Amino acid sequence: MAALTLRRKLAILSDAAKYDASCASSGTEKRSSAGTGGIGSTEGSGICHSYAPDGRCISLLKILLTNFCVYDCIYCVNRSSSNVTRARFSVEEVVKLTLDFYKRNYIEGLFLSSGIIQSPDYTMEELVRVARSLRLEHHFAGYIHLKVIPNASPDLLIEAGRWADRLSTNIEMPTDIGLEQLAPEKKPSEIRTAMANVRGKLDEAGPDKKARAKKPKFAPAGQSTQMIIGADAADDGVILNRAAGLYSGYKLRRVYYSAFSPIPDSSSRLPLKAPPLMREHRLYQADWLIRFYGFDVPEIIWGGEDGLLDLNIDPKLAWALKSRARFPVDVNRADREMLLRVPGLGTKSIDRILSTRRHHRLRLEDVARIAGTIDKVRPFIEAADWTPGGLTDDARLRAKLTPQPEQLSLF
Repeated sequence: MAALTLRRKLAILSDAAKYDASCASSGTEKRSSAGTGGIGSTEGSGICHSYAPDGRCISLLKILLTNFCVYDCIYCVNRSSSNVTRARFSVEEVVKLTLDFYKRNYIEGLFLSSGIIQSPDYTMEELVRVARSLRLEHHFAGYIHLKVIPNASPDLLIEAGRWADRLSTNIEMPTDIGLEQLAPEKKPSEIRTAMANVRGKLDEAGPDKKARAKKPKFAPAGQSTQMIIGADAADDGVILNRAAGLYSGYKLRRVYYSAFSPIPDSSSRLPLKAPPLMREHRLYQADWLIRFYGFDVPEIIWGGEDGLLDLNIDPKLAWALKSRARFPVDVNRADREMLLRVPGLGTKSIDRILSTRRHHRLRLEDVARIAGTIDKVRPFIEAADWTPGGLTDDARLRAKLTPQPEQLSLF
C-alpha cells in the first residue's frame, strides 16, 4: 500500500478529531514568546475568540495523532472494527504542522488527542513528546491541549501537565452502566483515577502565599472532560447531575456535551437514536445556569418533561413559565439571586441594574437599554413605570415567547 502524504494524513486525522468537543482554549495564563527567540503566544487575537456555530473552538489545530485504536467502543468511528481509512502522524510531523500553521496565522495553538495504540503508556508518551518538542526545541509559547490516556503512568501525566496548558480525560458516557455496555474495554474506575490524579496535581500547583519557592506549573488552564449524549438511555437529569458531580469532584473548568452521531454499522446496536444538536445546545445552556445563575438540577429539569429539557425554549424561560407565582420581580428592589432567574437578563446586565438603581429608580426603558432587549424580560418584571398585570399569567405567553420557524433566504 502506498504511503500516505502528509496532506492526506491531515485530512483523515483532522476529520477523525471532529467528534471531540472538549477543545476550548480559554483559561490559561498569559504567555508570549516576545524577546525569547521562540514563537507563539496565548494572547493572540484568534485564540479563545473564534468559535464554530455549534460552539466549538476553531482557533486550534485539532487532530489525532492516529485513528488506529485497540478499543472497540460501539459509539466511536475510530473503533478497531470500523472500516475507516487509517493514518498515523509521527511526532515530527505533528510538530511541523503546528509550527507551519501557526506561522501562516491559521491557528493559535494545538489540540492533540489519539486512538490507543500498543498501550496507554506508549500512546501518552507520544503525545507528551509532541508537546515537549514544541516547548523545548522550538520554544513554542502558544496554547497546547493534550488528552490524558486513562491508565497511563502518573509520571507521564505529570510531564504532560508540565508542557500542556490544559489536560482533558473523557468521561465518555453519563453513566458507568452506559460505558460498560458500549465500551466494555474501558473501565470507569481508570477514567476517574486519571481525573483525580490531574486534580491532585492541580491542587499541588495551586498558589500558596506561605511557600517561598515558586511551585512548578501544571496545566494552568486546568482540566476538562466530555460526555457523549444520546448513545445510551440517560436522560438530561442524569446527565446534568453527573456533570455537577464532576465539577465539584474534579475541579473541572468545563464539561463538554457531544451529541451522538450515528456511526455506520453501529446504530442498530445502540438503544436510542441520535438526538438533535438542539439537545446538546440546551444542555450547555442548563450547564451555564447551574454554574453561574444559582440553579440546581431539579429546578432545571422541572422546566421540561419526563427528565428531558424542553427543546423549543431555553431552560431558564422553561423554568420561569412553570414558576409564574414567583413573578413579576421588582427590578428596583429584588436581590441578585432573584434577578438571575428573570428570563432575558444575563449576569452583566444584572450587575448594571444593581449598580444603576443605587442612583435612581429604573424605568422599563432603562432595563431595555441595559439588557439590549425587552421582549422576553417584560412579562417577568416590575419597574418604576411598568407592571405586567395579567401578562405574566397569560396562557398564550409561551407561544408569544417561542421563536417561530423561519425560512432562510439563499440570496
